[in-house]
Amino acid sequence: MIIKFSEFVTSAVKPSQYPPGELPEIAFAGRSNVGKSSLINTLINRKRLVKTSSTPGRTQLINFFVINKTFSFVDLPGYGYAKVPAAIRKTWGPMIETYLSTREALKGVVLIMDIRRTPGHEETNLIDWLNGFNIPALLILTKADKLSKTKQLKQQMTIASSLSIDKDNLILFSAKSRQGKDAVWDSIKAITEPGL
Repeated sequence: MIIKFSEFVTSAVKPSQYPPGELPEIAFAGRSNVGKSSLINTLINRKRLVKTSSTPGRTQLINFFVINKTFSFVDLPGYGYAKVPAAIRKTWGPMIETYLSTREALKGVVLIMDIRRTPGHEETNLIDWLNGFNIPALLILTKADKLSKTKQLKQQMTIASSLSIDKDNLILFSAKSRQGKDAVWDSIKAITEPGL
C-alpha cells in the first residue's frame, strides 16, 4: 500500500464528537504498551503521526486519522495496566464499547497482542464480543523481532491454541524489521475493499 496522505482528524470520547462516518474505518485495539501506535506509524510510513510512549495508558481518547482520503484508522485507548486514575479507566470500557457497537463506518478491528505474552481474558472477551457483532477481527502479534524465528513459531502456536484458532489467523509483526507489514495491509484491504 502506497501512503500518499495521512492526517489526524479529531479525538473523541462520545458519539457526538465522532467525525462524519463517510469513510470505512479500521479500529486498533490492544493492551496498554503493546505497540499499537508503532504499528499504525509503521503501516503509514510516518514516525510520529500517532504518538508513541513507553508509559502505558497514554492514549486516553478515541483518535481518528484519515489515510489516503479513502479510509480511516481509529486508535482506541489501550486496556490493562495503565497507570491512570481508576475513574478514567472506568470510562474507557463504555467509551470503547459505544464506539464499537454503534459506529456504522467500522469495518473491522485490528487486535494487537504482544507475541511474548499469552492472551488474557480481555483479549478472548473482545474477540468473542466482536464475533457477536459480526465485526471482523485482525489478530496481530507485535514485537516479533524480540524472539528468534523458532520461538516466534512456538509462541504463534501457543497463542493460537489459547484462542482456539488456526495459527495462520495470527499475523507476526515487527515495527523494527517491518516483518508482517504487507500481510497486515492485505488483511485491511480485504475488509475495506471487499470484491476488489
